[in-house]
Amino acid sequence: MNAAIGLAPSFACASAPRAHPLLSAWLDPASPLPGLDELEARRLRAQHDDGIARPAFRAQTRALLDDGLHYETRIAAHHVLATREHDAHDAFNALVWLRHPQLKWALNARQAADVARIGAKQRTRGQCALTHFDEAGAIAWLAAPRLLAAWDAHDWASLFVAERDAWGPAIAVTVFGHALLEHVWNGHDLPVAKCLVVEVAADALGDVGEAAILARRPRAEAGISAAIRAGTVLADPQELRPLPLAGIRGWHAGATAGFVAQASCFRPLREGRRYPPPWRLA
Repeated sequence: MNAAIGLAPSFACASAPRAHPLLSAWLDPASPLPGLDELEARRLRAQHDDGIARPAFRAQTRALLDDGLHYETRIAAHHVLATREHDAHDAFNALVWLRHPQLKWALNARQAADVARIGAKQRTRGQCALTHFDEAGAIAWLAAPRLLAAWDAHDWASLFVAERDAWGPAIAVTVFGHALLEHVWNGHDLPVAKCLVVEVAADALGDVGEAAILARRPRAEAGISAAIRAGTVLADPQELRPLPLAGIRGWHAGATAGFVAQASCFRPLREGRRYPPPWRLA
């Protein structure tokens, strides 16, 4: 989504915690964010390598916007992504398109269809869910269903402290939301992801270690993308579980039991809140 936040000062972001595991999975910590020309060059290389199209990254100029098209409609109809130059939010959006094109196309297809159906001035519950996932989303790959009881109760001490060693071999995340990445880039150290939970086989997540926590499962993402397109998932924002990423081992210097009990990102469960069961790949 093209949200109107983040200008040139955030692009280089000298104060950002570059060593954060989340950023290190996306960028060379010693380098600035890629500019528009570099992003476009990477797009062409990515398409050559995997054969999956991405929209062309084009500077968001007045001339481009004069077509009068909705942002999502332009992507769907013309494969053009309006991108603000020297803007961290849009740079991370482009990076997510490079890495997760199938998911991004699925979100775009649903958004564009709803814009065509009800117009640009109204929003469906599905559009709200799609936007939440696009901006702040993550896929949580769950190989140990026992962890759901703590998560669904917002029992953060159990999920992050008692089950500290489960992160990697029993539960992993694919962080997808570009606004979430931007927030960490800008120095915010208490990001909360909105998760689509996918149950996987007990042995699916590999070895213990911080690298395993940030899972990448492109083949599984194809099935999730199909479900998004069909409206099977992300039909309502209430499907998404909040996940305070600072609780994951190695992701915050102060992640102790006291921190999990007191930090503002670890919110209690709202009365009456219920979560759906995990989604399973067909």
